[in-house]
Amino acid sequence: MTSAEAGALRRLAPPARRFLAHRKGVLVRLALWSLAESGQAFLVGHAVARSVDEGFLAGDPRLGLLWLGVALVAVLSGARVVRGVFAQLAGVTEPLRDGLVRRAVDRSMARAAPGGPGGTDRAAVSRLTNQVEIARDSFAGLVLTLRSFVFTAAGALLGLLSLHPALLVVVLPPLAAGLALFLVTLRPMAAAQRRALAADEALGDHAASARAALRDLAACGTGPGVERRGADLVADAAAAARTLADWAAVRTAALGVAGHLPVLALLVAVGWLRGHGVSVGALLGAFTYLVQSLLPALHTLMTALGAAGSRLLVVLDRILGPETETETETDRVPVPDRLPEPVSVLKSQPGPSTASASAAAFAVDMAAAPAVELRAVTLSYGARAEPVLDALDLCVAPGEHLAVVGPSGIGKSTLTRLVAGTLAPSSGEVRVAGRPVTGRPAAELAALRVLVPQDAYVFSGTVGDNLAYLSTDACRAELDAAVGAFGLGPLVERLGGLDGTVRPAELSPGERQLVALVRAYLSPAPLLLLDEATCHLDPASEARAEEALAGRAGTLVVVAHRLSSAVRADRTLVLDGVRARCGTHAELLDRSPLYRDLTGHWNS
Repeated sequence: MTSAEAGALRRLAPPARRFLAHRKGVLVRLALWSLAESGQAFLVGHAVARSVDEGFLAGDPRLGLLWLGVALVAVLSGARVVRGVFAQLAGVTEPLRDGLVRRAVDRSMARAAPGGPGGTDRAAVSRLTNQVEIARDSFAGLVLTLRSFVFTAAGALLGLLSLHPALLVVVLPPLAAGLALFLVTLRPMAAAQRRALAADEALGDHAASARAALRDLAACGTGPGVERRGADLVADAAAAARTLADWAAVRTAALGVAGHLPVLALLVAVGWLRGHGVSVGALLGAFTYLVQSLLPALHTLMTALGAAGSRLLVVLDRILGPETETETETDRVPVPDRLPEPVSVLKSQPGPSTASASAAAFAVDMAAAPAVELRAVTLSYGARAEPVLDALDLCVAPGEHLAVVGPSGIGKSTLTRLVAGTLAPSSGEVRVAGRPVTGRPAAELAALRVLVPQDAYVFSGTVGDNLAYLSTDACRAELDAAVGAFGLGPLVERLGGLDGTVRPAELSPGERQLVALVRAYLSPAPLLLLDEATCHLDPASEARAEEALAGRAGTLVVVAHRLSSAVRADRTLVLDGVRARCGTHAELLDRSPLYRDLTGHWNS
């Protein structure tokens, strides 16, 4: 037995004794019904032997039928016995379930209460539902099978002894050998099941944490290490499953020895038994005891102890045992405290990099070319699908503030992805600063534009690291000015200043959006694309953020969440699925029915 299992048994023994001590009446009544089951098992085999020896073989078929009638009554009375057993079983299992639920609730409340460890009790729902039900069902199964085997075996063995002592000489050795082999497998089987469960949980936790940190992994370049860790966990889970399968094979062999060899031994020893005075009826009664009573009870016992017993031990230890932190340092996805520096166009070191040189070339082009230009751009998500954008022409001047409005699903987000170069058009051409963006390297695109989506990306690190991620040359004064411009001061102060730690899960959606908007504001990229990036902000915060972004040197394209964004823009592009219109607020009120409808809906 492993130290973990020994500790679990020591922890569970006192509460188990107290639980059973308070239910002595139920246990006594359950034992009385079980005695009736033992008598039933004894009577069936004994009646079969008497019907043969004293009835049919003695030439008295009426007596033989009478004894068979007694056996039939004993079999039919089993339904009444089972009903009585289950009625008493509820008096043990339901209080256990109620106690486990109270324990699980108390643990969760203690964790959340002042002075407790705090944090989210992620296992609370599992304990209250799945684990409690597993414990109740496993406990009920164990009580039923253990009770049934003990009393049924007692009745069957007593019946064999009453028929002829020589029967026990033949039946007991293989039965005892199978039971001994089975008992030998219990401890290693339980240890293997615990290791398999731990390996499965570790693999699941790793997969969940890796999925939640995909963007951090990509940004940090730590994907290969996480992949290797995952491969190791898969190998561990496979090894634990193989070990469990090996011990399951041994348990199956034990079941075969105990469940089949007694019958074979009895058949082989028929001649010997007949020579020692065992009658034909006694032989038939012995077979009846084995096939109808003893071996089925033994099979059920081995199955229950091998599966339900170990599950019950593990689940009770998790619910009643001391609370521990399940995640260890080695289980967490490795994400560095500071992310690697992104490509920046404001490098001050001598000897410009390739990315810096590309950015400089773009800057030269931008002085003479439109900031954004779409030439007959069409985009369809499928060969026969209706185009989302159809032959769209658009020209945005350097430094212009453009808003994009339209109904949901009309293609606003698709437009920002096309301009950002993350989506290629079906036909036509998209240019930024005079150059096509389709197929251009990511480093060059990063030097050109920043795309802020609806769900902002904030990583674990310091506040300063998050704000300056796209502009690693930004000084502290620039960071403080940007924080003030967006009204982010209270949040930064709450987190402990620019050197404070950011935990993304503890920020509201609006706070994450503001962090991302300040990051985009500090970026040297000349083009900012906001895809409803202010949807989690209130109108006042949205207006303040857009005013700050519009005052920044460069071009701003905003997919509007509120029509007030269009009113603040230099021009607005209206996408209506038929014909796109672009103009000022006043011009669109005059020329675009859809824009008038949107304005009326907003004002109402």
